[in-house]
Amino acid sequence: MKPIRRPRSKRHKPNAEINVVPYIDVMMVLLVTFMVTAPMMMQGVDVDLPKANSDPIKVSSSEISEPLIVTVTRTGDYYLNLGENNQQPIRLDLIGTQVKKILDQKPDVEILLRGDRTIDYGQVVKLMTILQQAGATSVGLISDRP
Repeated sequence: MKPIRRPRSKRHKPNAEINVVPYIDVMMVLLVTFMVTAPMMMQGVDVDLPKANSDPIKVSSSEISEPLIVTVTRTGDYYLNLGENNQQPIRLDLIGTQVKKILDQKPDVEILLRGDRTIDYGQVVKLMTILQQAGATSVGLISDRP
């Protein structure tokens, strides 16, 4: 005995599957865009950092905030990463007053020093002294990995 077949209806049932191919395409375009633009977003002045064989300092996620970076270039110019004027050189005596104002508002802000490896050590010591007088309890030094 043959099973009885129902006649097929000419109507198609709705397809409940989501086509994810367009979403994957959009995500790939975004990924490539961020990979290309991320290195360009690095703020600051170009300096030749000294090489050091040290591991990065581990910081807990609750301590993460924007650090205050002071830069000394090989020409002896000082830069402070403040807002839109971070590409303008700043006088050494003004760095102290600016850092003091920042530390008065955010006493937990991390202060980092980027110095070109060809600069005079005395410039770094002067800068660190001014930062200490402004209220900085510790100053981190930025180096490049070899």
